[in-house]
Amino acid sequence: MDVFLETERLALRPFTDADAGHLFALDNDPDVMRFLTGGKPTSRETILTKTLPRFLHDHPALGTRCYWAAEEKATGTFLGWFEFRPLDDHSPAVVELGYRLNQAAWGKGYATEGSRALIHKGFTDLGVERVTANTMAVNTGSRRVMEKSGLSFLRTFTEEWPEAIEGSEHGEVEYELSRAAWEQRR
Repeated sequence: MDVFLETERLALRPFTDADAGHLFALDNDPDVMRFLTGGKPTSRETILTKTLPRFLHDHPALGTRCYWAAEEKATGTFLGWFEFRPLDDHSPAVVELGYRLNQAAWGKGYATEGSRALIHKGFTDLGVERVTANTMAVNTGSRRVMEKSGLSFLRTFTEEWPEAIEGSEHGEVEYELSRAAWEQRR
């Protein structure tokens, strides 16, 4: 299978239809989904009709996918996924960074490792000018990954949630990293 990007420990590859089971398991772990759905599971139908088609879509601004299955290189074990998706269908200038990893991968630096690699590729090969990432203000684990990946806090904001979940009353946070700031740190 084609690998989009490799790090020391990770292989990021395009999703296939065969990944539906991995996505179903990931999105049915209440702890993984705590800051997204309040821990509510995702149905198999939603995985097959909404999630997987979005993950299989080639994005016109980059000419490639924007969601990548993350596997441990040494074992081929599915760890979760990364998102590196332009906010505008016709421009790669601003991309959103995201990640969702299974609990077995937490606390091992995989999220930071994959994020840094995508940021590097975005700024060096894909024409990206700014990387942005969002999470709930109370999601300290994800916020720490953003910071360790080089992003800086930009703002706190509130959104209307279809169903309020614990912590949503504290709002969302946005982090960012510009190409110029990234180049200065190198």
